[in-house]
Amino acid sequence: MKFSENWLRQHVRIDATREELAATLTAIGLEVEELVPLGAQLDGVVVARIVSAEKHPEADRLQVCQVDAGNGLLQIVCGAPNARPGLAAPLATIGAKLGDITIKAARLRGVESNGMLCSAKELGLDADASGLLELPADAPVGTPLADYLGLPDSSIELKLTPNRADCFSVRGIAFDVAAASGSEVVAFDAAPMPALNDAALPVELQAGADAPRYLGRVIEGVDAARPTPVWMAERLRRSGIRPVSLLVDVTQYVMLELGQPMHAFDRDLLKGPVGVRRARSGERVKLLDGREATLDPQFLAITDADRVVALAGLMGGFDTRVTDATGNVFLEAAHFAPAAIIGRGRKLGLHTDAAHRFERGVDPELPRQAIEVATRLIVEIAGGAPGPVTEAVLPEHLPRPQPVRLRRARVARVLGVAIADAEVERILRALGFTVAADAEGWQVTPPTRRFDIAIEEDLVEEVARIHGYDAIPATLPGGATRIAPPGENRVDDGSVRRQLAARDCLETINYAFVDAGLLATWNADGDEVPLANPLSAELGVMRTLLLPGLVAALARNAARQQPRVRLFELGKVFAAANGSAPRETQRVAMAASGHAAAEQWGVPARNIDFHDLKGDLDSLAALSGASLEYRPSPSPWGHPGRSADVFRDGERLGWIGQLHPRLQQALGLDVDVVAFELDLEPLLRRPLPRARPLSKYPSVRRDLAFVVAESVPWAEVAASVRAAAGPALRDLLLFDRYAGKGVESGFKSLAMGLILQDESRTLTDRDVDAVVAAVTAALQRDHGAAIRA
Repeated sequence: MKFSENWLRQHVRIDATREELAATLTAIGLEVEELVPLGAQLDGVVVARIVSAEKHPEADRLQVCQVDAGNGLLQIVCGAPNARPGLAAPLATIGAKLGDITIKAARLRGVESNGMLCSAKELGLDADASGLLELPADAPVGTPLADYLGLPDSSIELKLTPNRADCFSVRGIAFDVAAASGSEVVAFDAAPMPALNDAALPVELQAGADAPRYLGRVIEGVDAARPTPVWMAERLRRSGIRPVSLLVDVTQYVMLELGQPMHAFDRDLLKGPVGVRRARSGERVKLLDGREATLDPQFLAITDADRVVALAGLMGGFDTRVTDATGNVFLEAAHFAPAAIIGRGRKLGLHTDAAHRFERGVDPELPRQAIEVATRLIVEIAGGAPGPVTEAVLPEHLPRPQPVRLRRARVARVLGVAIADAEVERILRALGFTVAADAEGWQVTPPTRRFDIAIEEDLVEEVARIHGYDAIPATLPGGATRIAPPGENRVDDGSVRRQLAARDCLETINYAFVDAGLLATWNADGDEVPLANPLSAELGVMRTLLLPGLVAALARNAARQQPRVRLFELGKVFAAANGSAPRETQRVAMAASGHAAAEQWGVPARNIDFHDLKGDLDSLAALSGASLEYRPSPSPWGHPGRSADVFRDGERLGWIGQLHPRLQQALGLDVDVVAFELDLEPLLRRPLPRARPLSKYPSVRRDLAFVVAESVPWAEVAASVRAAAGPALRDLLLFDRYAGKGVESGFKSLAMGLILQDESRTLTDRDVDAVVAAVTAALQRDHGAAIRA
């Protein structure tokens, strides 16, 4: 919410300085995100009018202007493209200071210049430097610019939390400031404007609780071409809104002042009756910004004789818009339920001030007040004769504030300090609450604008923030805290992060929301959980894999000249198979590309491959003592022959390997990527450690070389060896793999070392020979292996 400081001070009288006001706003929870002083040093800057403008004799882009500054004509050399006779603009006279510049008499290309005509940027009022700041034609020449524009002032922007919908207006903020400063909100003139004719349009409600109140008023004989008064235009400008035209500016002004969005229709383009209903599938409407919107029943439509002319709470229609030629106006002010507006703008790629307010909740009692204020402004500025206000209301669907019980003992317990009853009552009444005291505390009824007050703790928060958090003493909590030691049967997540970081990986955090199209590219769609109210179309479903987001992060780094990227992520994935309830699974994933080792002279450079990543994964498994098994994977995103499914004790944990070339091409990757993704919980389970003495008897090693078919994986060979060797086998090492001369085509030689040891005695040659014979027989039986000659 952005607004003018001077505008706020008209609604609440306070003596605080600008800095004190900003500090007060932040202290009561309305964080000041930006404060821009405006027009602090404009001494010597006056309203002037260009009488004549002639081309400079020595410069094509300069003009020699004769300027009326109220005390005679001054000659000014000006290069602004909009300088023209009759234009009213600011003039910095000789001696005026604009920032670090002091205006002096000068000769520009041989022509004398006695001052400077100014743009808004040169005056520090706006970022627009495209030309002179154009003032209204009736601006009084010679008047100090600061007096004419109501300066000095400042533009204040608040960062509001979603629950404070009441502060999306200057008057709503004034209540909080008044309560915090011990002041009172200035009475506001919203007296009803009497009807001067019978002009009216009937109003109908057909949307039930979604639109329980709608007010309309016809004003005839309006001069819509009248310029917006400078005081109104400046307040809009300082609130971040560009003035457009009088009728539009009035509705914007009322919205900023009171918080009630409004819309103005050209009455002559309406037939009536005007209604509110759910849109029908396929209906279309052309909006004010020129785009065509296709509707569905989720949208609320404003209709004219059943023709859609606007989207309720979002934007008006193009075909019934007001222009400078409009003579008769139909004003609307309505109350729409937040649930009927939330997310509708995002479906169309729209974000409007009206939707921003209606989504958070607008006071249902404001429409009558807003339409009276807007009527008065239009009539005073542009003339016209208003008709009666037409109202349609469904009282049973209007939100009604419910009383909330507040106990003084609860206030003291939550805040840790007792606050005097008188102070509690003062704060609540200053905020507009109705307060009735009883023996234990108060019965408090919030005003209709406070949608965020529902439980006792909401009231405690109101008391605390207005009383002042800095006035509440800081005390340490008492009592003993029981620290539960972590279980030994699971490796903690921090150890996983440290292990991967120690192996030269960087952790990433990616959105849990992804594009459904991205999951389809990975062939990972089908079980995704769609979001009912996505932030954008690109974040429409919950991720079913970590790898799409992780690889996208890798691709962004690779595209920015990072030759070696190693990333990992711990996070949750989501799936809902066959319409079942969504389930969450904690996963760990890693993706890498580029060289296996950082650039150095000690080893030759080579690209990372499957076995490098397998080493990273095995080091992770070692934290829990897990023995992983790797089997060929049918995964659609894996490279055939270079990817595997990962198992632990027969349970599939996930996948490891190189991405499929077609997938890499679809993702726009110019580098090969190896990656893994596994369920985290089964990987981190570990048995409770049990101590046992080391054997005092020597170990025996036997090296064997077997020839097996190329298609037989080492994991299956190792399983057969361990099963056949029995408890005497302490370790099994694969130290050589050979295929080539001396080995039949289609076969490979695997050389392995068997480490044998017994805890109770020294193994004899007979014991060792028996193990070797059992291993040889098992490999021949299971895999057709033969000892290499």
